[in-house]
Amino acid sequence: MLKKFYRARRRRGSKITDMASIIFGLASALSWGAGDFTGGLAARRVGAYRSVFYAEVVGVLFLFLVIALTGEDLPGSRTIFFATLAGVFGTVGLMLLYHAMSVGMMSIAAPVSALLAAALPVAVGIFAEGLPDVLTLIGFGFALFAIWMISQSNDGVKDILSHLSDLKLPLLAGLGFGFYFVLMHEATSGGGAVIWPMVFSRAGGMTLVTAYLLLTRSTWKIEWNALPIISLNGILDLGGNFFFILAGQSGRLDVASVLSSLFPGATVILAWIFLKERLNRNQWIGVFAALTAIVLMTI
Repeated sequence: MLKKFYRARRRRGSKITDMASIIFGLASALSWGAGDFTGGLAARRVGAYRSVFYAEVVGVLFLFLVIALTGEDLPGSRTIFFATLAGVFGTVGLMLLYHAMSVGMMSIAAPVSALLAAALPVAVGIFAEGLPDVLTLIGFGFALFAIWMISQSNDGVKDILSHLSDLKLPLLAGLGFGFYFVLMHEATSGGGAVIWPMVFSRAGGMTLVTAYLLLTRSTWKIEWNALPIISLNGILDLGGNFFFILAGQSGRLDVASVLSSLFPGATVILAWIFLKERLNRNQWIGVFAALTAIVLMTI
């Protein structure tokens, strides 16, 4: 189904279109990276699930304001279905990631989740749209290598491999993000609506979190002074989603997903600046590998 759907569309856009996809993908990574940093801070203050829920509420309110100003038409049922399903998977990923970040180091949890988040859409994109050009494929390799290197702690790969059980939440989060990439691209790759799919995506996520909070009888209360950081997280997460949709509409699913999955770079840098989480040599190698990947994809 996916293969026929994508092949019915253009094989490869113009160079200008490809460049637009790259720019949007990088903008998505920057916005999501900053959003994960603020989300991790919010989760430490009010808990992962409540921070996700209220960030979703802020996001939906902001999106309705944008729709009121732009007058975007309501999309069809197919877009609504896939966007809502994408929101469920994405929210599961966010809750697991923010919980992992609230109990561990941001500079480890975010990159590990991004590795799987990038790998799944690459596999789907290659199956559905065929192999990209050689330089782009090499760029994928550098990007995945960058995510892996950035995810290393001070003790390197050996330390990570010896604590695989501690990585189960980030890995599951990455799986949720990977399905989000695929499903949201399926919902929006035909062009047209951008804001409404984000509304239904958040509606799906809010429904999931609401059900969880009700079933666990968790408190809904949060500290009022936590609202600014939660609101900022909600807006930044919207930015990541918005630019990812534009990247997918401008180019290939795998390119958009891999570039968007470089978001840990921004998270790690912010954690380094504000939380004094030191970057080791391997993580700096990962940063330069990410830059190399970007260059290869733009040639």
